[in-house]
Amino acid sequence: MGFIDRFLRTRKFSRGIHPEDHKRPAADAPLRKMPLPKRLYVPLLQHVGAPARAAVAVGDIVRKGQRIAAPQGAISAALHAPTSGRIVAIGDIVAPHPSGLPVAAITIESDGRDEWTTLTACTDPFALDPAEIGRRVSAAGIVGLGGAAFPSAVKLSGGREANVDLLIINGGECEPFLSCDDRLMRERAADAIDGVAIMLHATGAREARIGIEDNKPEAIAAMRAAAAGHPKIRVEPVPTRYPMGSEKHLVLALTGLEVPANGRPADVGVVVHNVATAVAVRDAVRFGRPLVSRLVTVNGACVREPGNVEVLIGTLADEVVEFCGGLRADRGAPARLLLGGPMTGMQVPSLRVPVIKGTGGILVLDGDEVGLRAPGPCIRCSTCVRACPVGLLPLEIARRIGAGDLDAAVKFGLKDCIACGCCAYDCPSHIPLVQYFHHAKGELAARDRHKLRSEATKTLAQARAERLERETREKAETAARRKAGPDSQPAPAPRPTGAAAQPTGECA
Repeated sequence: MGFIDRFLRTRKFSRGIHPEDHKRPAADAPLRKMPLPKRLYVPLLQHVGAPARAAVAVGDIVRKGQRIAAPQGAISAALHAPTSGRIVAIGDIVAPHPSGLPVAAITIESDGRDEWTTLTACTDPFALDPAEIGRRVSAAGIVGLGGAAFPSAVKLSGGREANVDLLIINGGECEPFLSCDDRLMRERAADAIDGVAIMLHATGAREARIGIEDNKPEAIAAMRAAAAGHPKIRVEPVPTRYPMGSEKHLVLALTGLEVPANGRPADVGVVVHNVATAVAVRDAVRFGRPLVSRLVTVNGACVREPGNVEVLIGTLADEVVEFCGGLRADRGAPARLLLGGPMTGMQVPSLRVPVIKGTGGILVLDGDEVGLRAPGPCIRCSTCVRACPVGLLPLEIARRIGAGDLDAAVKFGLKDCIACGCCAYDCPSHIPLVQYFHHAKGELAARDRHKLRSEATKTLAQARAERLERETREKAETAARRKAGPDSQPAPAPRPTGAAAQPTGECA
């Protein structure tokens, strides 16, 4: 794609921000593999949708890759044993979440052998029916590895049902500090392209475009070399601008098409998957391997040896940091602990929480990186308006939230906010705008749940009142008939006489 064409496609995406990326030296360090932990803690909910249901019991012996929890409902994902060993507990652990509240999990004690269960391989994935690919991806428990953790099989089958024309692979990785996708594309480019080709077959799309921010030249070169023999797959650099990795903004940058505010990419003939998801799909379909590990960026000034590590799902985050040399004593106590990136990741009170499928990073930041400052009053400068990639008015939304008028905040586009953090990052008064929006969305969700409960209670109460009224009426009618005596009973119908009384013949 030429410069003019690229400019015309991306001119609408003139908002967003350019934060310092802080990706090196972690991005330039070769991939490492985390040693086998003694225990793994696998939460039953680590994806969008309903939590998985435990399919094992305490004391069971499992092998690596064996299914230990089944999906519940259409939007859910199976879970598999990350290693071989024994189930020692099924119960609550500390959630990898800012709340630190308990979450149900399966705890596995490793036997040290790391033995795989029997896997079903496929020598020619392109001979499989697309629906069968979707079934294998679902059985492998694969979810979007870019952070959203939406079940991938649902998007694959949904793309085919929607007759999408274009498959977009998200290799943008616009979050500062994170580089696991960059490193994956450099070292496993051929596997990624193979996965993209399998996804093309599964979705029925006519072509695939892989969008990679232009600050990753090594990844772009590696992916282009791997895609050289695939005429339906193109690697296209996109401008380095946060949040380019946002699904809707990547679609706009690569196609010029704008996804409707309340719509999905499929509404404009597109389906989007992450590049790491493509590798996981390839491993599942070709070799039958379920999703039991992922690449995680370990970064921040407090980390002694930043880099990208392949980590088994369920490994405690503090063990991953310890594998990376532990914390630097000269930096003092960390100012912030994050799972994911600094813009959209989750701040956690402790790293004694497990890595889950959506964990793309473990960040241990010092005070300089966090830039802690006390918030001041809004000066109505509209910097947040210029930064918002969705074109909202964050200052007006925040004003309505502060006044407790959530309905007015919704009218100003609260539900369209993608929680990218651009407004808060650029705000000269350091107002935590995105935190306000998170809080307001939580209040709206709670209000909607209360409304549903109230409506359900009202329906049940109305049904009960109608039933009691009917029973009272029937009892009154029965009592009235009894009081009237036998004369009130209806007279029997008269018997037919004459010709009408003669039989008409036997039934056929």
